[in-house]
Amino acid sequence: MIIETPQRIEPCLPEALRPEIADRIATLSAAAARLSSGLHSRTAANLADLVRVMNCYYSNLIEGHNTRPHDIEQALHSRFNDDPVKRNLQLEALAHIRLQKKIDDLFAADALENPASTDFIRWLHREFYEELPESMLTLRHQDKTVVMVPGQFRTLPIHDVSVGRHLPPSSTVVDAFMQYFETRFCLDKLGKGMQMLALAAAHHRFNYIHPFPDGNGRVSRLMSHAMALKSGIGAHGLWSISRGLARGLKSRQDYMHMMDYADMPRQGDLDGMGNLSLDALNLFIDWFLDVCIDQITYMTDLFSLDTLALRLARYCDYRNWRPEAFRILEATLLRGEISRGDALRISGLRERTARTLLSSLIEHGILGSDSPKGAVSLRFPADSLDHLFPNLFPAQF
Repeated sequence: MIIETPQRIEPCLPEALRPEIADRIATLSAAAARLSSGLHSRTAANLADLVRVMNCYYSNLIEGHNTRPHDIEQALHSRFNDDPVKRNLQLEALAHIRLQKKIDDLFAADALENPASTDFIRWLHREFYEELPESMLTLRHQDKTVVMVPGQFRTLPIHDVSVGRHLPPSSTVVDAFMQYFETRFCLDKLGKGMQMLALAAAHHRFNYIHPFPDGNGRVSRLMSHAMALKSGIGAHGLWSISRGLARGLKSRQDYMHMMDYADMPRQGDLDGMGNLSLDALNLFIDWFLDVCIDQITYMTDLFSLDTLALRLARYCDYRNWRPEAFRILEATLLRGEISRGDALRISGLRERTARTLLSSLIEHGILGSDSPKGAVSLRFPADSLDHLFPNLFPAQF
């Protein structure tokens, strides 16, 4: 008989920091600090926009939805595919990006609440699904159809499903489990080291509860993003856990394998005091933090000023732009944004030629502005990504 009390998800956290995990935490903290330094704040903000697209792409890929960056870019400009299936994928991507931007804005305004709270988690689910068409809320199970209510936990027997080999808590006790989850993973009650362990452990335990009829994976990854920000390793949104989970450390099957392994029940008297295996939880935490370190290290190398400037120069050559184009782009990279007048002067060209060049860079999308005559900053259109950020997306996108 399956225990239906909230303590079924214990252990939620290890009782103490192991020496080897303390080393991981120190490495993770230092890596996150390096990633968020060195870039001009405006350049970093525009790179964060790119990371949201990346996070959306990989989070949806984990769900089996392959929405190309070009299609995501089109959706961001309100250009949708005529094919209803592809259009729905674009709407799904747009919902993800907008929601992550809201999370980032809340954090920047020091208004991000406890990411493990039931209110916040319900808000994530509601914000993601509320404007999607009913066809994307309609679930079919055991020859029955039910329309999911955005932000509402499982409440009906028809909502109860197995996830692989795992049978989540029944719909009658989900609310109690989530209240318990909130108290166990409140970051404000934990030290910095334990907050990072909670980031990893909460990701699994949330999916173990499986509180919503659908969308649990997406919500858990957005919750993890918010927890990374709250615990001080979010690096202003310049990295994404979803890319690491989708790619794994050894193979693309790592994520599902590790999630399944962490479902393991306690294995004897030396395996903790809870219902679930402490050893399995520790292994999952180790793996999850290694994924975080791997992704932060990768993004740090990718966003390094020197290497990014070099790739910008190569991209200018690839596009057959005149050499003065790189002068403008490099100055924009270093300064974050420059006035149009400065861009013309930096080019060293005659005014008419310089204006034509600047207009072509803006039209291409590599430069952008918040207003018709405002300062310009670096932007990253989809057709530049393979050149400027190799391996950010799979080669086939």
